This record gives sequence, structure tokens and C-alpha cells, in this order.
Amino acid sequence: MGVTHSANVSFNPSTDIPSLKGKVILITGASSGLGKQSVLELSKHEPKEIWVASRQISKALEVIKELKELGHNYQIMKPIEIDLGSMNSVAKAARYFVQAQQMQTQSSPRLDILMLNAGIMAVPPSVTKDGFEIQFGTNYLGHTFLVHELLPLLVDTAHRQQQKEGRAPGSDDVRVILLSSVAHRYAPSGGINFGSLKGCAEEMGTVARYGQSKLAMILYGQELAKRYLEFKVAIVHPGQVKTNLGNTASANSLVMRLLWKLTSVFNGVGPETGVLNQLWAATVDSVQSGEYYDPVGVVSRQRSKYTSDGKLAVDLWNWTTHNLHMYEESFQVQEGPSMQLSRALD
Repeated sequence: MGVTHSANVSFNPSTDIPSLKGKVILITGASSGLGKQSVLELSKHEPKEIWVASRQISKALEVIKELKELGHNYQIMKPIEIDLGSMNSVAKAARYFVQAQQMQTQSSPRLDILMLNAGIMAVPPSVTKDGFEIQFGTNYLGHTFLVHELLPLLVDTAHRQQQKEGRAPGSDDVRVILLSSVAHRYAPSGGINFGSLKGCAEEMGTVARYGQSKLAMILYGQELAKRYLEFKVAIVHPGQVKTNLGNTASANSLVMRLLWKLTSVFNGVGPETGVLNQLWAATVDSVQSGEYYDPVGVVSRQRSKYTSDGKLAVDLWNWTTHNLHMYEESFQVQEGPSMQLSRALD
């Protein structure tokens, strides 16, 4: 399936994704919806490995089994357990992934595409295991901790690729893809309410909390692109997609239930179409680092004024790095179920 209408760049995954031979890919939220569809589409182009990250290892294994039955190359797929609402889980998963890459004897450790796809939407007020507002902690902070832990490998992969091919920094194929949403425009006044990030922030409202987490993804992606020229960073909005994310949101909120039903009827698309923007951003040469794309391949004009607030972006970056540094040395990697299962499938 491709997209050809005038609002989008023409893109057909079957023909427009180049060979991914030798590449290592990690996708969060890969057990359903857009993440699962990304695994399916990218696996057709001969990557070395696709790491299927899920909060429950059993869900990742189900996806791999399903794709095996459909005739896909399941042997390149590696299950890994990541609960983005737990900094401990993120640390263990990231460090296990790095260790798994370092143990390879026939090639250098690498990570070519990191797709930050997982997310929750409009859930009841709650906190992560570390006390952060549940949507911000899961959608944003868990993902940024994963990036933080994998940055050395991303940079090293980019440097080796650039040296091998004589490319300039920022022109190679290493990518970090962040999923945001048009809902970033519903973030609270000021964009990021730093006082709300610890605790439930019940007074803010579920839509504003979700919007805040998605605005944070845009601001972080822009700042990451400025600070790390070695690889490309792209932020994408997939559109109104009929996935479990929307179903969960509508189940938890009357307002979201009505809004979701209305927009899905008129604008909703399936994962096969919704996935195109992130696949485009992950694979084409023309992507510009630090840009926010909506629709497919088009720099978005539907953005809030806060996405252009450089001071807010720096403040968020500083807040994020301060909090991440508190955790990075706190965890010791211990082999868990996902690690044992991943090795068993090798």
C-alpha cells in the first residue's frame, strides 16, 4: 500500500524502503498496532535484526510466532521486555540490548534505527513506578531514558558507517524516530507544566496530560537533533489510527470515547496506512533531522507555538537529563525472562 494523494509524499513501503541488509532495529510498542506493522514491513527488507520490544514478553513472542506463520523471516526477530513506566525495566532492557550486541563475534555492535513507538493515551490519573505522571512518564520519560542509555551505541554506529562510506556527520542512515501527535496542541498553558510531572496531576485533565507528553516528544526530538549531528532524528504524527491505543483511551474517558468514535468514523485509518509516516522517516534519504512530519513526508504546519519555543526545549532537556542522571547509575543488570527467551530463540 502506498500514499499518493496530494497532502502526502508518495511512499510505498514495498518499493520505496531501500535494502536494510546488515541493519539492527529496535521498536518499542512492537506487539500491536503501528509497532507491529512496522516490524512486518521492515522485516521484508532484510535487516540483520529487529528487536520486538513490548511491556509483556509474551506479547512480543506472539507477534514473532504470528509473523513466522505468515512466512516472514522470524529468525531476525528478537523479543525484549521493556516497561516504559519503570526506569529499572528500561535500564535493564537497554543494557541487555547493548550486551547482546557486544557479544556478537562476526560483526561490530550496532543500532541503526530506534523507533520510539509505544504509548498510552487518556488513562485514569496515576503515576509510574517511579512516581511520574503516568502518561508523561511512559510516553516521554521512559523513552528518553532508553535513548540516553543507547546514545553511545547510536553514535558509534553512525561514526563507523560514516568512516566506511566517507559520509559527513548527519548524512548517514542511523535514525531515531519519535512518535508524537496532533494532540500536542492540547498541552496546558505554558506547554510543559514542570510542577505536574511528579504525581497524578489529576487537576490538569487527561487530554492535557496526554498533549503535554506529546509536546515533550517534539521538543526533545528537536533538541536531540541539535546536540547530536551524527544521526538523524525525526518526529512524526501517524494520523487518526484505529489501534488499541485509541480503544484504551475511549474506554477510560467519556469525552475521549465520543471524540474517538467521531474522528475514527470520518478520518480513521488502519495501521497499514497509519504506519507510513514512521516508515518513511526511518528509511528515506530526504528526511531532515529535527523536523516534525504530518502528514507523510510533509513538515507539519499544524503545530502549537510551543514547538518553536527554544527556551522551553532547553528547559525540558535540562530537566530530563537531571532526572535521568539520578537513575542511570542506580540499576544493576540482572538476567530476566526476556533475556533468557531472547537467547533461547537465537
